[in-house]
Amino acid sequence: MLYDKARIWIQGGGGGDGCMSFRREAHVPHGGPDGGDGGHGGDVVLVCDDSLRDLQSYKRRAHYKAKRAGHGEGSLRHGADGPQLEIALPPGTQVSSWDGSAHDLLVPGQRVVIARGGAGGRGNKRFATSTRQAPRLAERGLPGEEGWVDLRLKLLADVGLVGLPNAGKSSLLARMTRAAPKVAPYPFTTLEPVLGTLEGAERQLVVADIPGLIEGASGGAGLGHDFLAHVERTRLLVHVLDLAPVDGSDPRDNHATIEAELEAHDPRLAALPRLLALSKSDLVPAQDAELAAAQWRERLGADVPVLVTSAANGHGLDRLSAELLRRVPLLPAAEDAVALDAPATEHRVFRPAAGRGFKVERTGDGAFRVDGEGIARLLARHDLDNDEALAHVEGRLRRMGVISALESEGFHPGDDVEIAGVLFELHPG
Repeated sequence: MLYDKARIWIQGGGGGDGCMSFRREAHVPHGGPDGGDGGHGGDVVLVCDDSLRDLQSYKRRAHYKAKRAGHGEGSLRHGADGPQLEIALPPGTQVSSWDGSAHDLLVPGQRVVIARGGAGGRGNKRFATSTRQAPRLAERGLPGEEGWVDLRLKLLADVGLVGLPNAGKSSLLARMTRAAPKVAPYPFTTLEPVLGTLEGAERQLVVADIPGLIEGASGGAGLGHDFLAHVERTRLLVHVLDLAPVDGSDPRDNHATIEAELEAHDPRLAALPRLLALSKSDLVPAQDAELAAAQWRERLGADVPVLVTSAANGHGLDRLSAELLRRVPLLPAAEDAVALDAPATEHRVFRPAAGRGFKVERTGDGAFRVDGEGIARLLARHDLDNDEALAHVEGRLRRMGVISALESEGFHPGDDVEIAGVLFELHPG
């Protein structure tokens, strides 16, 4: 069974805490602070791995957490950074993160940092100044980024076989390649995409048998979106059309149904190169098959080759294989090519900065609340039971403009202030 969808929870490693330490050594009076910084938490990295073909391992395990960084120690020993956690995904995986960002893993070796580890805290050595030579505070490390990530595999095939159920796609694939799809005389025999490799003299093509589509598939009917998505990355479509449908339906209506569903799912599919393979020609007289092919050539024009085929006796399969090898370009489309090895003339990394804004509101008589990402990070880094750390936080709040904003709302020293879920009495000096 092909597992082409999964949802996993990922979390970057927490940053290490800074150390509060003082140098204690014989014959060295007033050694001063020597607490080291905490390390940076491990990142979670998605890696495109060509040895994988589906997402079944992520159905069994859904939670992935990078390791925490080491804490700082005395003698200015900094904590070790947490190791990266690599998550291997097959080529063709589309990743949607909790923050709305999306990534396509197409080329083996491609890497994406999906969750960054937390920053490490500073040791007390970093707080030493000419006026504060023995600081008794250190920062805590911050937690890493975390959230749910949706994985969706879209097969990387050169050619996609599409058509109504029981049109003969699986039989064609089995005769043209070494694939072994299930073949039976009833609709919806194929319940998951099947890949086969078409061997040419100088190249190979990957051919995908896309499970049978029905009217309304673009809206979710039948196998719906589950397998229409696998057509998106193909570079050429072979529309397999049954010359003699067992239900007596009109092949022209069947053709129109599939084409309409492809365009409704993604208009780009309507622009892909096409071949029309009239299948099961062994079930109709030869002259009727050729007459039908001539009518389809007149209807579709010169841009769409029409071939008469039969998986039962092999008629037309050599010509179909040659046409596929000729029409599929040697290189993928420019928008699908990711040049990982191309040297960059200039490389810059842009990351969103922590939010600097905040909001102050009165919640009652002598009670206030302050909301803001940067304010929450400040409190998360410090132990508010430490008087020196609390004084440092109050100084930072004043420099950030929080104290003046509170005073404009009627704040008085000793009033209760809630920040990031922590309620304390604020006595700014």
